[in-house]
Amino acid sequence: MGHEFANPELLVCALTHRSLAHELAQAEANHASVGDNERLEFLGDAVLNLVVAEALFALHPEWQEGELTRVRSGLVSRQHMAQVAEAVGLGRHLRLSRGEERSGLRNRSTVLSNTMEAVMGALFLDGGLEPVRAFVRSQVMGEAANRLALELSSGAALGNYKSALQERLQAARAGTPVYRVKSESGPDHHKRFLVEVRLKGEAGAQGKPLARGMGRTKKLAEQDAARRALERLANPGRVAAADAGSVIRANEEEPSAQ
Repeated sequence: MGHEFANPELLVCALTHRSLAHELAQAEANHASVGDNERLEFLGDAVLNLVVAEALFALHPEWQEGELTRVRSGLVSRQHMAQVAEAVGLGRHLRLSRGEERSGLRNRSTVLSNTMEAVMGALFLDGGLEPVRAFVRSQVMGEAANRLALELSSGAALGNYKSALQERLQAARAGTPVYRVKSESGPDHHKRFLVEVRLKGEAGAQGKPLARGMGRTKKLAEQDAARRALERLANPGRVAAADAGSVIRANEEEPSAQ
């Protein structure tokens, strides 16, 4: 992490899951336990939000509150922090009870993200904000921050791709997107849906296809299809059979009725 702890017990505590703290307390009534990492997780969450907000504030003076909030939410999300934890190999240092070790808890994204926040809390208590800032710059921001900023600038609304696609098409007067399930596969407990998004046709006719997407649920597949459609509309040269780019350009070039 680029920081040598003056008080290593802080790091030990940050890596200690409550299951191990409980196991040790039961094994030895007088055991001098370092405790678990839940209090440090609480502190680390607040510190992480502060440092990421500070970085975004400095990097993007053109953004308003809503834009800063949406990108920060993506960077401090459980999913992203679990990815950061995996990137630095945090999982192998977790201190778990024997039972939770057998259950595979070490590799669960929720536990990894929570532990990463606890480590941020320990880092702050041991060295102040500067080592947290350094870690955030090197591991939390980077490509993820650039990707989220690109999604924001392209109108992808950081995950709400269906709304972004509808707004894009309406702004270009290209029509309305409609979604249709093309196929389902897999057993009931592990379904996969293939969804196609098209421009709404006239008088019952099928509109031009924009993209297809897949997901474990219909909603996720629709979001994936909308995301792919946005990518194609942003890069018209990549649109295959459905020349959605030409639809957008034609509508943009059409003289305004006003």
